[in-house]
Amino acid sequence: MKIVFFGTPGPAAKILEALITAKHEILCVVTQPDRPRGRGQKVAFSPVKEIALKHALPLEQPEEVKDNPVFRTLLGSLKPEIAVVVAYGKILPKEILAIPEQGFINVHASLLPKYRGAAPIQWALLKGEKETGITIFKLTEALDAGPVILQKKIRIEDEDDAETLSEKLFREGEKLLPKALSQLEKGTAKYHAQKEADVTYAPSLTKESGEIDWKKSALEIRDRIRALVPWPAAHTFYRGKRLKILSSRPQMLDLKSEAGLPGAVVHILKPEGFIVAAGKGDLLVLEVQPEAGKKMGAYDFAIGHGLKTGEVLPS
Repeated sequence: MKIVFFGTPGPAAKILEALITAKHEILCVVTQPDRPRGRGQKVAFSPVKEIALKHALPLEQPEEVKDNPVFRTLLGSLKPEIAVVVAYGKILPKEILAIPEQGFINVHASLLPKYRGAAPIQWALLKGEKETGITIFKLTEALDAGPVILQKKIRIEDEDDAETLSEKLFREGEKLLPKALSQLEKGTAKYHAQKEADVTYAPSLTKESGEIDWKKSALEIRDRIRALVPWPAAHTFYRGKRLKILSSRPQMLDLKSEAGLPGAVVHILKPEGFIVAAGKGDLLVLEVQPEAGKKMGAYDFAIGHGLKTGEVLPS
């Protein structure tokens, strides 16, 4: 099919590669403008731009797509059969949505209508879900509310975090999208309306989303930690400095009676890490990142920074 592709991050780049491999005609790639990234704040290309350049595909990086007649005219002149959106990062107005012959389809990392919005993977983990999935659906003006074409369920394993779950989901997306496009091309695709009664939302995260409340259960804290890898990362404080917690495992030992209150360090466990009392159960911290420091094993941090049992990590 003749496709215009909208996307920005790594998972979108892999799906773009899958479309190229499947011999679809990519008329144009649209991605976010180059932004400063990383500690050095050097201007970097998006992963999708890297793929577009690699394959010498026409590329557009509009600062805004809304109220942008030049971009709208360009898109119309391409006469696309369909447009594909994967984590593009901008709201598309109805004037743009109306241009492709068969509209826009989106690859969304949840089982819609659950977790509409910008952070479906993170919110599925935050809520302790046991399964999620990938959805191919038609874009409408309402947020992630269009009719569904195809879905695939994915089990969430205890060891999954936002990064590993994203990899699994978009790997399935790479397989599911070509099937949806084939059905659309043949005219055999069946659209299924979403059930509004089942809608939940997954709003954007903020830096404050990472704050750990040690009064929560160890399981809830573990879910926050794994949901917020790599950003904004769950964090506590150690001697006045932010301490990111990157990996953990709930322990149902409930040692807080010895420590007196949630947040207290109850045990230094060689070589795994250190155990912190929670509101219910305890949390074995496995990997951390000190403020302005590098990732490291939690046991090495405890020994190197003089962490003692009885010390309290504030929320």
